[in-house]
Amino acid sequence: MRVVVSVGGSVLAPDLDPDRVAAYAAALDEAVEAGHEIGVVVGGGPVAREYIEAARELDTTEVELDRLGIGVTHLNARLLRAALDAPSARTDGYEASVEAMAAGRIPVMGGVAPGQTTDAVAAALAEDARADLLLFATSVDGVYDVDPTADGEAVRFDELTPGELVDVVAPMSRSAGASAPVDLLAAKLVERAGLRALVVDGTDPETVRRAIVDGEFDGTEVR
Repeated sequence: MRVVVSVGGSVLAPDLDPDRVAAYAAALDEAVEAGHEIGVVVGGGPVAREYIEAARELDTTEVELDRLGIGVTHLNARLLRAALDAPSARTDGYEASVEAMAAGRIPVMGGVAPGQTTDAVAAALAEDARADLLLFATSVDGVYDVDPTADGEAVRFDELTPGELVDVVAPMSRSAGASAPVDLLAAKLVERAGLRALVVDGTDPETVRRAIVDGEFDGTEVR
């Protein structure tokens, strides 16, 4: 099975804990050992937000803020590559990443361009690679009807169509302060490509390994 994993920066590196990064690398290594082709896109997390907030105070343009965030995603990607036992590849584009996956290596990407989140990068890579599965490893255990961190009565969806995912995510993306588990552009790319996707709580790397290797997950399936 060909799988693209979007690993949130707040999941991989909420702080610089080498043991946590090593555990994530071990989960991905096991997926490769089980015969799966894996591609990874890593987010920026809290460090990226700190840089962006500081730069915003300096009256930096939004494009430059995006570039700062992208820079942090590349650092996180480099950190994960260093921990992998499986052959990996540093790639900055989709075509090179697809070629690496086909060659049995794990491409580990960060952000690509201003205005595009790493969720969207992962969805685009999954489409280009004709992936069997797109796995969003987030800090929540699925897609809810409203932000579960703000509403204790939020209801989780066990299954959604790609179109329903867009409908659920769109109002969250428009609301100030809302936190969507998958951003709107990524959701639209999932819909366009008809991708099968899982949204799971990736704070435990074992969740990622189990979803890929064992086909077991607790989260939201989009198909």
